[in-house]
Amino acid sequence: MLKWALIFAVVALIAGALGFGGIAGAAAGIAKLLFFVFVVGFLIFLALGVFAGRKITGG
Repeated sequence: MLKWALIFAVVALIAGALGFGGIAGAAAGIAKLLFFVFVVGFLIFLALGVFAGRKITGG
């Protein structure tokens, strides 16, 4: 998912540099959305990993 966010960010930068404002704005919005979904998913899985690790090791 982070890969797609980076791809849309690059598309937004290129479209913005070429003067395609609407496409650049849309691509940037999609990139932001995907990035934040990635961050939330990462934090959820990180918390689950920490709690599962504590449960398994007994710490």
